[in-house]
Amino acid sequence: MAASGDAPRRRVVITGLGAVSPFGIGVKLLWESCLAGKSAIRLLTHFDTTGYTSRIGGMVPDFDPLQWVSKRDANRMDRFTWLAVGAAREALDDAAVSLKDRGGELAGHYIPDNIDPARFGCFVGSGIGGLNTFEEQHSRLLNKGPKRVSPFTIPKLMANSASGETSIQFGLGGPNESVVTACASATHSLGEAFHAIRRGAADVMLSGGTEASITPLGLAGFCSLKALSTRNDEPERASRPFDKERDGFVMSEGAGCVVMEELEHAKKRGVHIYAEFLGYGASGDAYHITQPCPDGDGAIRAMQAALDDAGLAADAIDYINAHGTSTAYNDRVESLAIKKVLGEERAYKVPASSTKSMIGHSLGASGGFGLIVTSLGIQNGIVHPTINYEIKDPDCDLDYVPEGARTLEIRAALINSLGFGGHNATLAVGKYSE
Repeated sequence: MAASGDAPRRRVVITGLGAVSPFGIGVKLLWESCLAGKSAIRLLTHFDTTGYTSRIGGMVPDFDPLQWVSKRDANRMDRFTWLAVGAAREALDDAAVSLKDRGGELAGHYIPDNIDPARFGCFVGSGIGGLNTFEEQHSRLLNKGPKRVSPFTIPKLMANSASGETSIQFGLGGPNESVVTACASATHSLGEAFHAIRRGAADVMLSGGTEASITPLGLAGFCSLKALSTRNDEPERASRPFDKERDGFVMSEGAGCVVMEELEHAKKRGVHIYAEFLGYGASGDAYHITQPCPDGDGAIRAMQAALDDAGLAADAIDYINAHGTSTAYNDRVESLAIKKVLGEERAYKVPASSTKSMIGHSLGASGGFGLIVTSLGIQNGIVHPTINYEIKDPDCDLDYVPEGARTLEIRAALINSLGFGGHNATLAVGKYSE
């Protein structure tokens, strides 16, 4: 709520959704698969995983960047940027953003012709960035020498290239940033984009996250951390958030983007509104580079900050899209934090499901998927399950929706992301009403 004497806050609504997930291309496929409780986790086959303790993951199947960009542009982008552009284009189309070819030296690129491009920003985050390019060019350096390293190496691998290239492809000339906060990257990007509109820096924002880090080095690094599930004989059952027998997360890739805009701007365009963006909170654990603070302090403060930013009481929350990674520490700490913020009596009544149980952990892209499925849950009055929750853990005893999709009227919801480095972010979204 605005302070006494202040101008009313600009309201922000979500008008477009776009996803490239381990289920395939498109939001419809992601949503229907999640409601059905399907798993997208499979054995990895795109490189030799002999010797790896974890050999499973969630890869985007049959992705062809030439569906969205020219061959010339595709060759100058890393895979994580390809995924971002694909998700962005679906979100823009869904939000009825009319695009025209820019012509001249930018022929084959677009620009909005029904929205002021200078008021249309782009915040797309990534936790790791162009790891495929890093490994490929490092190998070329060692085997062929420095003169054979591509001149596009740095532009391809830098984490902000997804946001930069997306803005170039679609002519988005407003504020352009890329937040890098590991697994919280998309969520921070979305929250900062929301605030950019609310404070008047933009009228429309394309925002979300992208990741493509299932590479030999990426997988090996997480294996060495002992962060990944080793349930290689049962890939579909490996990601099991909150379950007593969880043994680590499952790496995945993808991109999830949304278009959000100032309410009156959206109403004038006559576009569909999925949900209203209500609040955003962020905090730092200041505790450990990979483990969450045991008492949940950072997560608690991020969730409470989102509620405060939205002007909501804890009892207004009807659903939580949990970070729910399937790791021993995270799931216990997040469950504790939810109890602290909502109060134990209320916490046991609020469903909290994990999208990662089905698509795995897409690191810096995960918050985008969380916002997409939560917005659709608000619109349709239904939430997806947490699959593979079979054996109860006394430290994880909330309602994780284990039985299948559930009909649920959602007034307001929280989306949590807790990243390596102690980065915590929470979004608050709710049902739109006049």
